[in-house]
Amino acid sequence: RENCRSKPILESNNSLIVGRNQRAEASRPTMAFLFGPRCEVGIQFDKAEKRKKVEVPKTSSTKEFLYLFHGKENVKGKVVVRPKSRIEHKGIKISLLGVIEMVYDTGTPFEFVTVDVDLSPPGVLETDTEFPFDFVKVNKKYESYMGINVQCRYFLRFDIEVKNSLANVRKELGFWVHNYQVVPEINSGIKMEVGIEDCLHIEFEYNRSKYHLKDVVIGKIFFLLVRIKIKHMELSLIKRETTGRGPSQFNENETVIKYEIMDGAPVKGECVPVRLFLCGFDLTPTYRSVQKKFSVKYYLNLVLVDEEQRRYFKQQEITLWRKK
Repeated sequence: RENCRSKPILESNNSLIVGRNQRAEASRPTMAFLFGPRCEVGIQFDKAEKRKKVEVPKTSSTKEFLYLFHGKENVKGKVVVRPKSRIEHKGIKISLLGVIEMVYDTGTPFEFVTVDVDLSPPGVLETDTEFPFDFVKVNKKYESYMGINVQCRYFLRFDIEVKNSLANVRKELGFWVHNYQVVPEINSGIKMEVGIEDCLHIEFEYNRSKYHLKDVVIGKIFFLLVRIKIKHMELSLIKRETTGRGPSQFNENETVIKYEIMDGAPVKGECVPVRLFLCGFDLTPTYRSVQKKFSVKYYLNLVLVDEEQRRYFKQQEITLWRKK
């Protein structure tokens, strides 16, 4: 009697389980439909195999290689879409964007360049399709920059607005921008006198105030008065990144190059030559108030250290630019 009673209960449970599975199976296409069709998207630049790449930090421990473009160069290529199911869409477009992103600001990046190109009107994608694109004469006036608290970057964004779906198809591909600059018409030298009253008086001069990124800084340092015991002298190049404005302004200093140019005590009338090679270091051009968001400046920093480890220093700003 107990067995007879248990049989219909078991059958009832089995039918319940089957019923749930049937409902789950029936709901799968619907859920896939709601959250967007699956497809593979690849963005390819025209003649990519001949284009130079730039190594850029991606995280603190990893790097990536981005294709290099110049400020006035057209950005041309194609997008390859391989749908894995039928895609009904409201339109397909690709955008070229230039943005400034602050590390400490989690809000929306500041867009200083936005150019949209429609690739397809509303329709259906069922087979592999290529969409060519060509951004002509887009003003990429700022160089790409990856700093401590800010980055200025360019990228392509491909979008498919899927019909009756909660998730659209999006693919992004970054690229790097360099801007060549003309030789400065005015590039006078730097000459200054600094010192400590009745103790130290020096005069230094540099041949120019503006240098290209592979240039050589040439100069001289004259000791006009020496009454303290100098141990050695250093010359360094400091990069100063400034972000924000007013009370929310941040300054980050980074010593890019550092050389000892004198070891031992100088005497009155002595002249120490200076020759600082900029080639081979990770330098950028000088950025001045880019969209009032950030600046990057460079300073020659002369440091004298006496026998009691006291340090005497003088900074002088120089301008860096990119030569073709």
